[in-house]
Amino acid sequence: MADPITRPLSEADKEMIFRKATTSFPLKFKEEIENGMSDSGLETALKSVLGIFGGSGGPDQPSIAFSGTGLRIWGSWKTVNSVRDKPLFAGKQTVAMARQIYAIADPDDAQLRLL
Repeated sequence: MADPITRPLSEADKEMIFRKATTSFPLKFKEEIENGMSDSGLETALKSVLGIFGGSGGPDQPSIAFSGTGLRIWGSWKTVNSVRDKPLFAGKQTVAMARQIYAIADPDDAQLRLL
């Protein structure tokens, strides 16, 4: 197995980072998630969860940073530098990932949902 410090992030790592950055989202917005959220409603909810700036990390865990401004989420097996590093998710990418991970319907989408 590759050294975690030099190992690139897998898709599973990226999903874990997103879930950690948005841990309170499914609890705080449970009803809205179940009923569906417009893009603007989802952006507002994510901004409130991500806050001004936050992060986490620890032994055998990726370094994570996040900011509601721009809906940005960074992650790396090395220490994240939120000034220099490109975010893993930003703006519409963050909204799209939240829709995917938390199965949030868009009530503005006229396409019928497939079961």
